Amino acid sequence: MIAMETGTAFAYSIDKLQDRGKFFIEPGEEVYYGQIVGEHVHDNDLVINVTKSKQLTNVRASGSDDKARVIPKVIMSLEEALEYIKGDEFVEVTPQNMRIRKMILDHNERKRQNKE
Repeated sequence: MIAMETGTAFAYSIDKLQDRGKFFIEPGEEVYYGQIVGEHVHDNDLVINVTKSKQLTNVRASGSDDKARVIPKVIMSLEEALEYIKGDEFVEVTPQNMRIRKMILDHNERKRQNKE
């Protein structure tokens, strides 16, 4: 699963997308466009928006304000991350973080490259 936008991941979005696969991030983490944020249950790539927050309104709906229940993220060592990546992915290591990302961050550009 690949992040569609740059920003802060929200628990609301992660909770709604948990049935799609396992996440490598948790709520409050900064993500960027093209970063791999989780493992999809199928073999294909899925571009998702984890930066989408819940719309806040003055109208209250009975029973629809459930708390977000987020399953803990999958934590990988450097060796596990290097074994996990495919040919079109990088493992990005900084002093604060270790992330997996696509070589080509732009989703439309990746599609064009795959067609050729």
